[in-house]
Amino acid sequence: MTHSVTQPWVTNKDEYREMMVLWPDVVRKFADAVNTLNAPRNVRKSMAEVLQYDVRRGEKTRGLTVVYAYRLLASNNQLTEDNIRLARILGWCVKLFQAYLFLFDDIQYRSLLRRSLPRLYRDKDFFTAVIYNGLIIECCLNFLIREHFREKECYIDLEETFQDIMRKTIESQLTDFISTNFYKKPNLDLFTMDHYNKIVKYKTSNYSFILPVTAAMHFAGIKDPEIFKQAKIILLKMGHLFQVQDDYLACFGNPKVFGKDNTDIQKGKCTWLIVTTLDRATLEQRKILEECYGSSYPEKVRRVKQLFIDLELPNAYCMYEEETYNLLNEHIQRVSRELPDSLFLDLLGKLYRRVN
Repeated sequence: MTHSVTQPWVTNKDEYREMMVLWPDVVRKFADAVNTLNAPRNVRKSMAEVLQYDVRRGEKTRGLTVVYAYRLLASNNQLTEDNIRLARILGWCVKLFQAYLFLFDDIQYRSLLRRSLPRLYRDKDFFTAVIYNGLIIECCLNFLIREHFREKECYIDLEETFQDIMRKTIESQLTDFISTNFYKKPNLDLFTMDHYNKIVKYKTSNYSFILPVTAAMHFAGIKDPEIFKQAKIILLKMGHLFQVQDDYLACFGNPKVFGKDNTDIQKGKCTWLIVTTLDRATLEQRKILEECYGSSYPEKVRRVKQLFIDLELPNAYCMYEEETYNLLNEHIQRVSRELPDSLFLDLLGKLYRRVN
């Protein structure tokens, strides 16, 4: 396959603008479909509000990755205006998928902020609002895939990809939630690196990295299972790096820059910081963790964070980030010619030493 040449990186401002220009058409098409059901006006208004607030806002990196990957992977004769538009719609499908998962992640941990913005449902009945908002987003996602891709050869592959990653991510979210002892005092015996790696593999890597790239691969007509296998190996490793960074920044990052409330310690979450600390801790230090981890009392949170510092986790994090970056760089150089290096190198460059 002869790949096209494209402008580097997915945050290209022109492409971002094109994605945003397309969004009103996406909402309008979904609204028209809802109107055929004679839904009450307040229901239609609520649907539009959810889509505009929970989906349109925030970063679009995953959605833009779809478009960027498609431009790189598609042959020149595939890069028609119509297909580029469809790639952007597919990018919005990935953004809808992300918004759907974030809603249920927020209900799991009762988060009231996302990307420094208050959640739409914070002044409403929490559980009911999240459930219905999530269902609206899921309906829109399924509608867009069916409406725009059902006549395409890649339709079944796209449907199966979204469904498979949805299942894996939700299963992993449940595993993560159970390990916190259902938001009560966590069972630290479960917090092993193996347990953490399994959560990251399915909760983060799949929807953040594998979904946008493999969706673009399917739309570009790539069929060889070996090529998908090679891509997934790299993307899983990137997802692990991304999650470790998230865990570190949630504790030591600037909340105003990072955009999330730094409450992983209070929530008793299974993070890279806690599993690494447990590996290094003495019996006395473990007793401190058992007493303090998962508590919302400021003094106990401070003691946990101080233990992270005492055990030199900031330094360990910097070493992990550097080593992982170098290993991924080497791995990417050995990837199949069917997958351009620039796709993965640009993704990796975006991750390196990120602060948000």
